[in-house]
Amino acid sequence: ARGLAGGKTPATPTRVLLLRNLTGPGEVDGDLEDEVAEECERFGAVVRVVIFEVTDAGFPATEAVRIFTEFVEAESAERCRAEMDGRFFGGRTVRATSYDESKFFANDLGPQPGEKAVDS
Repeated sequence: ARGLAGGKTPATPTRVLLLRNLTGPGEVDGDLEDEVAEECERFGAVVRVVIFEVTDAGFPATEAVRIFTEFVEAESAERCRAEMDGRFFGGRTVRATSYDESKFFANDLGPQPGEKAVDS
């Protein structure tokens, strides 16, 4: 397995995938959760999609909307990550990384120390 970019990002795939820069702040609509779930289900069964928007003043727009997809199996999440990371969507380059399951289940969804920026 290929290591993932980002300081504290799990090196081994997890069942939780974090998508960043898929959409910008203020652009989240009622359909986004279903659209993401539908797209991700091409790679395996999805348990749920959680959208977390950082609203801190001055926070980079490319990082502000954090979309988490929980898969039934880590292998599905990894296939989705490999396909989605670097994908050009709506004028944006999407970043997809594995996310620590314990942080996800604890609802710790904000930016993590050492997390690599979208545009780096």
